Amino acid sequence: MVVSVNNLVKRYGELIALDHFSLEVREGEVFGLLGPNGSGKTTAINCILSLLKYDKGTIEVFGKPMNPDSYESKRNIGIVMQNVAVFRELTVEENINYFCGLYVSDRQKCRQLTEEAIAFVGLENYTKFLPKKLSGGLLRRLNIACGIAHKPKLIILDEPTVAVDPQSRNNILEGILKLNSQGATVIYTSHYMEEVEQICSRIAIMDKGKVIASGTTNELKGMINTGEKITAELLRADSGILAGLKRLPNVSAAEISGNQLIVKSVHGKNNLPAVLEYLNTHDIAYGRIFCELPTLNDVFLEITGKELRD
Repeated sequence: MVVSVNNLVKRYGELIALDHFSLEVREGEVFGLLGPNGSGKTTAINCILSLLKYDKGTIEVFGKPMNPDSYESKRNIGIVMQNVAVFRELTVEENINYFCGLYVSDRQKCRQLTEEAIAFVGLENYTKFLPKKLSGGLLRRLNIACGIAHKPKLIILDEPTVAVDPQSRNNILEGILKLNSQGATVIYTSHYMEEVEQICSRIAIMDKGKVIASGTTNELKGMINTGEKITAELLRADSGILAGLKRLPNVSAAEISGNQLIVKSVHGKNNLPAVLEYLNTHDIAYGRIFCELPTLNDVFLEITGKELRD
């Protein structure tokens, strides 16, 4: 086990930031940690890194207790926090070389790793740029390069794609998967469900300082009652059709939003043929119609009763 956290409690006065928080991250995983603002994600990360004192519980990293002076373990950890942490007066190359040098004392090796990190994040054309000259997406790439240049075994990324453009986001996600394929274990926190679903092999959902559900994407989706969602674009919206649709077997909800009919099914049931038959039988004109399986957002909403971005 790369990371093992048991019954962690962290208080700020009367506020309980972590409430008997437990977590296990296995070697080779891309592990997603989901939760709204204030759920305790960043506090948990800071405790795992021994940057915060906690009131109760145990933390092991690489099979050893994690303490402020666990330097051997910390040399094998790379950190990319939500807030960009680079030196504004240093160039791209100088920043990466500096942070790599904190872990690697051999200057020639450090220079080689710096060049590899620059190539990895695609900043070859910006090595002499100061951070203030970089776009938001390029600055995020620099931040990642500084955190991973020393080739850590465990990489912790705390919302690394906040406020970046879609192209930069895709580059970052592809980079994370490449790091994982090269042997790194990754802990990834995010507000973006689609990112987590795209790259994470296992996921934990946090709320109010504790893990309330964990598993693979499919395992999490299997925990909820929500099933497929059928959306039909009606040529004429008529709320009078809802009562009949709601009486169909396995329909959990039906509503009209604008010109869209939305029919939700219970978990594991396919209602598209029955919905189509109902619309055709009642001469209800419709255009495009499509089905969607439950998403992680559906899981989060049903389990916690709130939207992730609250």
